[in-house]
Amino acid sequence: MNDIKMKVNGREVTGSVEGRTLLVEFLRNDLRLTGTHVGCDTSQCGACLVHVDGEVVKACSMFAAEADGREVTTIEGMANADGSLNTIQQAFQDHHGLQCGFCTPGMVMAATTLLRDNPKPSETDIREYLDGNICRCTGYHNIVKAIMAASGQEVDRAALAAE
Repeated sequence: MNDIKMKVNGREVTGSVEGRTLLVEFLRNDLRLTGTHVGCDTSQCGACLVHVDGEVVKACSMFAAEADGREVTTIEGMANADGSLNTIQQAFQDHHGLQCGFCTPGMVMAATTLLRDNPKPSETDIREYLDGNICRCTGYHNIVKAIMAASGQEVDRAALAAE
C-alpha cells in the first residue's frame, strides 16, 4: 500500500492505495467524486479527463500514486465559488451540449484547457482538440456550439449545420 496526499478541488486529501490503483478509481471510489466517468477503461474515450497541475490528463491511464503531491481538479471543482456553473458549463447547458451527459465532464475539462491555451479557437480547432473525446450520442454539433459560445465568439449556425 502507498500513502498518498494531494490537493483535489482545492482540498487536501490523503489515502492509502495499492500501486495499481488508477487515479479515476481513487477519485470515484475513495473520494466519492463520481463526476469523472469511466467510459472505456482503455484511454480512448476521454470521459475520465481531469486536470493534474493544470494539464488535462486521462485519469484512467494514471496511477493514483503518480498524483501524490500534485493538484487535481475534477468536474466537481469546476463550478464557481458560489456553486453556480462556470462559463463553459453554462454554455454547455445553454447550447444543449449535454445530450445524455456521460461525456460532458470530459468535454468540459478538455474545453477548459483548450480555451486556456487558445481563447478564440475556430470550429476546426475545437473539433481537432476534442478528437480524443467520444460522444456516444453524436452530440458534437452542440458541443462545438457551446465551446464557441464560451469563448465569446458568435456561433456561425449555417457553417455548423453544413458540417
